[in-house]
Amino acid sequence: MTKQSFMKGTLILLAAGIINRILGFIPRITLPRVIGAEGIGLYQMGYPFLIVILTLITGGIPIAIAKLVAEAEAEGNEHRISRIFRISFLFTLSISFLFAIASFFAAKWISTHLLTDSRVYYTFLTMTPIILIVGIGSVYRGYFQGRQNMIPTALSQVVETLVRIFTVLAFAYTMLPYGIEFAAAGAMAGVLAGEIAALLVLYYQYRNNRRRSARSIPETGIGSSPLSSRWANLQLLLKLAVPITGSKLVGSCSYFFESIIIVRSLAIAGVATKIATAQYGALQGMVMPILMLPSALTYSLSVSLVPSLSEAAAQNDLKTIHSRLHQSLKLALVTGAPFAMIMFVLAEPLCLYLYGQSQVASMLKMMAPVALFIYFQAPLQATLQALEKPGSALINTLVGSIIKLTLIYVLASKPEFGILGALMAINVNIMLVTLLHWRSVVKLLNFRMEMTDFAKVGVAMAISGWASHVIMYTGWLDNELIRFIVSSIAGITLYLICSVFLKLINRNDLLRLLWLGRKFVK
Repeated sequence: MTKQSFMKGTLILLAAGIINRILGFIPRITLPRVIGAEGIGLYQMGYPFLIVILTLITGGIPIAIAKLVAEAEAEGNEHRISRIFRISFLFTLSISFLFAIASFFAAKWISTHLLTDSRVYYTFLTMTPIILIVGIGSVYRGYFQGRQNMIPTALSQVVETLVRIFTVLAFAYTMLPYGIEFAAAGAMAGVLAGEIAALLVLYYQYRNNRRRSARSIPETGIGSSPLSSRWANLQLLLKLAVPITGSKLVGSCSYFFESIIIVRSLAIAGVATKIATAQYGALQGMVMPILMLPSALTYSLSVSLVPSLSEAAAQNDLKTIHSRLHQSLKLALVTGAPFAMIMFVLAEPLCLYLYGQSQVASMLKMMAPVALFIYFQAPLQATLQALEKPGSALINTLVGSIIKLTLIYVLASKPEFGILGALMAINVNIMLVTLLHWRSVVKLLNFRMEMTDFAKVGVAMAISGWASHVIMYTGWLDNELIRFIVSSIAGITLYLICSVFLKLINRNDLLRLLWLGRKFVK
């Protein structure tokens, strides 16, 4: 089994995440042109319910598996690792199958009564098999992450994205003549095809790794009976997974109710159902993907942090915990800042050239200032989960969700705010939950970050943002697309120069990036 260091594992996942984000934007850009904002709305409206179901099934399972496997590997106990995997697989397979069947038969009622547009039925029906596929895949990912081997997870993500690029567009285009609701269902069928491909990759990697490690399993951990051992492992798995699932479930349920409350609040404000569906589709299908583009890094950091911090905590190594956390948060801050700057300064041309709809820019510009809070949130939450404090993350997420849903209803139902009122509520939620997570981590670890880092990043963003704005809007060239490209490149380049000058990035960091680039090309 190939085991990577914390930074190497993070870089592997980051490379895969960047590929996924870049390639994933192909259907994101072209799908709205094929099925329109209304079709995107139907495609997106089924997602919140799917996320709730997947959270119930897999919310805490991968993290719990990763933590238990990391601890067992630190002990050198291969038998325990095998037992953990088997009991996790059987448990997840069972509940995934039950939820998939229940969702299939309840699809008509859910799309008619819970969701606001009955045309979502076909999309909802198509996505039910995803529940079973993702459930099984989460067990494999947790296993590999626990062994600090990030290559299978990264490879499966890339394959899933490549398959999804072709199948989403092909199926949506094929079904378009039958109606917009069938085109949205076709797009969801493309997502299903990508998930199946990812699962096959994970299964193939698992079989290969098990063959290699089976010959060297030490004779340890055989003293207890298999039945009692399975029950003990299941109890331990659920003890870790349930609080984490609870925390994620709050966020998923919040996302689900958010989709319902936004559309209903817009109806109260006098917005027609089709327009409300289109506005929600623009928010979730266009604005949020741009905003979440740099989260490839924060996801990579979060996945790598859990086994790394769990291993350090098992050895009472507080210095390593502080070092890993500081590395993660500084990386999230320094790398996320230029993207937030571009999204704010160049919102109009960005939305125009990506989606052909510059009117969406007002939403993106409104959310760009809170982008850094999003990128900070994932490593902080991963830290609380790795150090067995998921209850704190649960309470923080619950408080933020209650405030968000209340504000959405109050603000979005006012005609003078409309969809922008929902954006205000979402921004408040993002900032509040991140600050509460920060407070919990500081209290738990007595952790501190240099405030000068924040000030330096602010200076670098201001200088590079000013330069991008000047290049884009002074009209020195008639071709607006070229001005946009030059403005983006100049802004990011100037940000990097400022970061080196202000010592946010040092020479070793640049050399490491160049090394990664060479490895990536190979």
